Amino acid sequence: MLQPAHNQATKAPATTNTYTPVRTAVSPTEQGSIGPSVVIKGEITGSEPLYIDGRVEGSIHVNGQRVTIGRNGSVTANIDAKEVVIMGSVKGNIQCTDRLDIRSEGSLTGDVTSPRISVEDGALLKGSVEVRTGSQKQDKAQTQASSKSTASEAEKPKAAAAGAGA
Repeated sequence: MLQPAHNQATKAPATTNTYTPVRTAVSPTEQGSIGPSVVIKGEITGSEPLYIDGRVEGSIHVNGQRVTIGRNGSVTANIDAKEVVIMGSVKGNIQCTDRLDIRSEGSLTGDVTSPRISVEDGALLKGSVEVRTGSQKQDKAQTQASSKSTASEAEKPKAAAAGAGA
Protein backbone atom coordinates (compact mmCIF):
# COMPACT_ATOMS: atom_id res chain seq x y z
CA MET A 1 0.00 0.00 0.00
CA LEU A 2 2.65 2.51 0.93
CA GLN A 3 5.23 1.02 -1.38
CA PRO A 4 6.52 3.12 -4.26
CA ALA A 5 5.37 2.16 -7.68
CA HIS A 6 7.83 0.20 -9.80
CA ASN A 7 7.87 2.79 -12.50
CA GLN A 8 8.96 5.57 -10.12
CA ALA A 9 12.70 5.42 -9.39
CA THR A 10 13.89 6.67 -6.04
CA LYS A 11 17.27 8.34 -6.16
CA ALA A 12 19.57 9.04 -3.24
CA PRO A 13 21.15 12.47 -3.09
CA ALA A 14 24.53 12.61 -4.86
CA THR A 15 26.23 14.74 -2.19
CA THR A 16 28.85 13.15 0.06
CA ASN A 17 29.47 14.06 3.67
CA THR A 18 32.94 15.61 4.12
CA TYR A 19 32.38 16.55 7.75
CA THR A 20 35.05 15.28 10.13
CA PRO A 21 34.03 15.30 13.78
CA VAL A 22 36.22 17.22 16.18
CA ARG A 23 38.29 15.03 18.48
CA THR A 24 37.38 15.53 22.08
CA ALA A 25 39.85 15.89 24.92
CA VAL A 26 41.67 12.78 26.10
CA SER A 27 39.52 10.71 28.41
CA PRO A 28 40.90 10.04 31.88
CA THR A 29 40.86 6.29 31.28
CA GLU A 30 43.50 6.38 28.52
CA GLN A 31 46.95 5.17 29.44
CA GLY A 32 50.36 4.64 27.91
CA SER A 33 51.12 1.03 27.11
CA ILE A 34 54.32 -0.96 26.65
CA GLY A 35 53.52 -4.19 24.84
CA PRO A 36 54.94 -7.68 25.47
CA SER A 37 57.52 -7.47 22.66
CA VAL A 38 58.84 -4.01 23.64
CA VAL A 39 62.15 -3.58 25.51
CA ILE A 40 63.04 -0.15 26.93
CA LYS A 41 66.38 0.72 28.51
CA GLY A 42 66.52 4.18 30.06
CA GLU A 43 64.31 6.65 31.87
CA ILE A 44 60.54 6.78 31.46
CA THR A 45 58.69 9.91 32.58
CA GLY A 46 55.09 10.83 32.03
CA SER A 47 51.90 12.37 33.31
CA GLU A 48 49.42 9.65 32.39
CA PRO A 49 48.82 6.13 33.69
CA LEU A 50 51.28 3.55 32.35
CA TYR A 51 50.73 -0.15 31.65
CA ILE A 52 53.87 -2.27 31.20
CA ASP A 53 53.59 -5.74 29.70
CA GLY A 54 57.09 -5.75 28.20
CA ARG A 55 60.57 -5.29 29.64
CA VAL A 56 61.89 -2.06 31.17
CA GLU A 57 65.36 -1.36 32.59
CA GLY A 58 66.22 2.01 34.13
CA SER A 59 63.85 4.31 36.02
CA ILE A 60 60.15 5.16 35.88
CA HIS A 61 58.78 8.52 37.09
CA VAL A 62 55.02 8.92 36.64
CA ASN A 63 54.09 11.34 39.41
CA GLY A 64 50.42 11.53 40.31
CA GLN A 65 49.49 8.50 38.18
CA ARG A 66 49.30 4.71 38.30
CA VAL A 67 51.94 2.32 36.99
CA THR A 68 50.71 -1.22 36.31
CA ILE A 69 53.10 -4.06 35.59
CA GLY A 70 51.15 -6.71 33.69
CA ARG A 71 51.50 -10.47 33.98
CA ASN A 72 54.11 -10.55 31.18
CA GLY A 73 55.91 -7.45 32.48
CA SER A 74 59.49 -7.58 33.71
CA VAL A 75 60.85 -4.38 35.24
CA THR A 76 64.35 -3.75 36.57
CA ALA A 77 63.94 -0.13 37.63
CA ASN A 78 63.19 2.25 40.45
CA ILE A 79 59.56 3.37 40.26
CA ASP A 80 58.17 6.68 41.53
CA ALA A 81 54.38 7.01 41.13
CA LYS A 82 51.13 7.68 42.94
CA GLU A 83 50.02 4.07 42.72
CA VAL A 84 51.80 0.89 41.62
CA VAL A 85 50.10 -2.42 40.78
CA ILE A 86 52.37 -5.43 40.25
CA MET A 87 51.17 -8.56 38.46
CA GLY A 88 54.55 -9.39 36.88
CA SER A 89 58.13 -9.14 38.10
CA VAL A 90 59.83 -6.02 39.53
CA LYS A 91 63.42 -5.62 40.76
CA GLY A 92 64.01 -2.16 42.18
CA ASN A 93 62.86 0.32 44.78
CA ILE A 94 59.33 1.71 44.76
CA GLN A 95 58.10 5.03 46.13
CA CYS A 96 54.34 5.59 46.11
CA THR A 97 52.38 8.60 47.27
CA ASP A 98 49.14 6.56 47.56
CA ARG A 99 49.48 2.75 47.54
CA LEU A 100 51.32 -0.34 46.35
CA ASP A 101 49.34 -3.43 45.33
CA ILE A 102 51.16 -6.72 44.70
CA ARG A 103 48.79 -9.25 43.17
CA SER A 104 49.00 -13.01 43.71
CA GLU A 105 51.09 -13.64 40.59
CA GLY A 106 53.38 -10.62 41.19
CA SER A 107 56.86 -10.43 42.67
CA LEU A 108 58.91 -7.51 44.02
CA THR A 109 62.55 -7.54 45.04
CA GLY A 110 63.39 -4.12 46.47
CA ASP A 111 62.55 -1.55 49.09
CA VAL A 112 59.12 0.07 49.36
CA THR A 113 58.05 3.46 50.74
CA SER A 114 54.29 3.96 50.62
CA PRO A 115 51.41 5.11 52.84
CA ARG A 116 49.47 1.92 52.02
CA ILE A 117 50.52 -1.52 50.84
CA SER A 118 48.58 -4.62 49.83
CA VAL A 119 50.16 -8.03 49.24
CA GLU A 120 47.89 -10.86 48.09
CA ASP A 121 48.38 -14.52 49.00
CA GLY A 122 50.95 -16.07 46.67
CA ALA A 123 52.75 -12.80 45.93
CA LEU A 124 56.49 -12.50 46.57
CA LEU A 125 58.00 -9.52 48.41
CA LYS A 126 61.68 -9.41 49.28
CA GLY A 127 63.00 -6.17 50.76
CA SER A 128 62.18 -3.56 53.35
CA VAL A 129 58.82 -1.86 53.72
CA GLU A 130 58.38 1.62 55.15
CA VAL A 131 54.81 2.77 55.59
CA ARG A 132 54.62 6.52 56.05
CA THR A 133 52.22 9.34 55.32
CA GLY A 134 53.06 12.35 53.17
CA SER A 135 53.52 14.58 56.23
CA GLN A 136 56.07 12.16 57.71
CA LYS A 137 58.01 12.27 54.45
CA GLN A 138 58.13 16.09 54.54
CA ASP A 139 59.16 16.06 58.22
CA LYS A 140 62.06 13.70 57.45
CA ALA A 141 63.24 15.88 54.54
CA GLN A 142 63.18 18.98 56.78
CA THR A 143 65.05 17.13 59.54
CA GLN A 144 67.74 15.97 57.10
CA ALA A 145 68.12 19.49 55.67
CA SER A 146 68.50 21.07 59.12
CA SER A 147 71.01 18.41 60.25
CA LYS A 148 73.13 19.03 57.13
CA SER A 149 73.21 22.78 57.75
CA THR A 150 74.09 22.21 61.43
CA ALA A 151 76.92 19.85 60.44
CA SER A 152 78.37 22.35 57.95
CA GLU A 153 78.23 25.13 60.59
CA ALA A 154 80.05 22.87 63.08
CA GLU A 155 82.84 22.24 60.56
CA LYS A 156 83.53 25.95 59.96
CA PRO A 157 85.17 26.54 63.37
CA LYS A 158 87.30 23.40 62.93
CA ALA A 159 88.57 24.70 59.60
CA ALA A 160 89.35 28.12 61.13
CA ALA A 161 91.21 26.47 64.04
CA ALA A 162 93.21 24.31 61.66
CA GLY A 163 94.18 27.38 59.62
CA ALA A 164 95.24 29.30 62.77
CA GLY A 165 97.42 26.45 64.03
CA ALA A 166 99.39 26.19 60.78
